[in-house]
Amino acid sequence: MFLQLLLGAGVVSVTIAMAAAFIGAAIFVLRRSASWIGDPPPIRNTIIALTAVSLWLLVAISASVWVWAAVFIGLDLFKAIEPALYFAAATLTTLGYGDIILPIPWRLLTGICAANGLLLFGLCAAFLFEVFARLHGRQDDPTNTK
Repeated sequence: MFLQLLLGAGVVSVTIAMAAAFIGAAIFVLRRSASWIGDPPPIRNTIIALTAVSLWLLVAISASVWVWAAVFIGLDLFKAIEPALYFAAATLTTLGYGDIILPIPWRLLTGICAANGLLLFGLCAAFLFEVFARLHGRQDDPTNTK
């Protein structure tokens, strides 16, 4: 049990750090693109920016699915990558069909993976909300002359 908790905490730490890195990269690009985003027509550029950020965050979450799948493969819980990815995605998204389950000695990882997904989706949703708020604020700013 303690091994599962320790391993799970390590994987959660890695995936949260990865998501933070993806968010940091998005911030960097958005800051460099700030003048373009404010150019007319602002609604089009806002849509493009929000779409790009959303897809980038989906890549971050997908990378976390791959990390969990690699852990499951590394623990020899799955023999092939497809079921490991399927299980990781279903668990991380908290969809959890239940058609594939981990062996009893490792089932605690399922809950840790699901909790990790909740944290990742919360972090990504918070960032996406902040991006939207800032983009929307730029459009409503009367001092924004672009």
